[in-house]
Amino acid sequence: MQSFSTFNSRHVLITGGLGFIGANLARHLLALGARVLLVDSLIPEYGGNLFNIAGIEDQVQVNISDVRDEHSMRYLVQGQDYLFNLAGQTSHLDSMQDPYTDLEINCRAQLYILEACRLYNPGIKVVFASTRQIYGKPDYLPVDEKHLLRPVDVNGINKMAGEWYHVLYNNVYGIRASALRLTNTYGPRMRVKDARQTFLGIWIRLLVEGKPFEVWDGQQLRDFTYVDDAVEALLLAATNEEANGQVFNLGGEPVVSLKELAGRLVAANGGGDYVVRPFPPERKAIDIGDFYADYSRIRAVLGWEPRVSLEDGLARTLAFYREHLSKYL
Repeated sequence: MQSFSTFNSRHVLITGGLGFIGANLARHLLALGARVLLVDSLIPEYGGNLFNIAGIEDQVQVNISDVRDEHSMRYLVQGQDYLFNLAGQTSHLDSMQDPYTDLEINCRAQLYILEACRLYNPGIKVVFASTRQIYGKPDYLPVDEKHLLRPVDVNGINKMAGEWYHVLYNNVYGIRASALRLTNTYGPRMRVKDARQTFLGIWIRLLVEGKPFEVWDGQQLRDFTYVDDAVEALLLAATNEEANGQVFNLGGEPVVSLKELAGRLVAANGGGDYVVRPFPPERKAIDIGDFYADYSRIRAVLGWEPRVSLEDGLARTLAFYREHLSKYL
């Protein structure tokens, strides 16, 4: 990872800071000398977990607050040099069953945050965690940033709006902001008690528990980004002025079918079982088929590319949960 000395003694706010990516980012920022403020609602369904900051509790500030509280956000953005805006509702199924909550968190709250920046800290640098979900079912592969945006669920539509609010505020108000379209991020501290964050979490949990996991269909192709690589992309976007107003895909190597991924996961675990089943009907309705991203743009502009191999990433993730699974159930 690059030196990123610019973060030394700088004030950094992370929304969703007790979540999977936020907590991993916080650890990297502390190592770079940053002064880190984590904001998280700790609503059980959304992935925040106090154990994610085990060992660094005394080195970070934590504010238990909801990004939907505009008064809190007005206060919290003041005096911050960087904002990593990672808070969000990530479950596609939840967004279809409760679209209004998804709208509040992934749309309205994003406007609260950006308005707070415009009014109280216009010099802040913002990086927004977007998602490949906004592309929907691909017309071609790999998917680049010029691909049509055609979300297949409420979550994708709201995340798309949240992303474009950031681009708009960059373009109109000069709030320096960029967005990273994350794809299947995985690693230590990911949510594993259910599939709200990613199906890979539930696979890992069952494997560590010695139980078989289900692979639906298994032929779909996917790419995966290890969390340390995602963190590096966030840091690069924050420190590079060329990122302002831009959106970038992340991705990973190699592209694998879900059945092949299951085999690699079992191999990394040194054993285990899985069963291939047809797609459940409610999932099939919002399935996008094959998806993998073209990340050549972020490589050209910011110099990012994935460094952690799939085998190494899976092994590190399994090792973490073999030691700490009880803290994530």
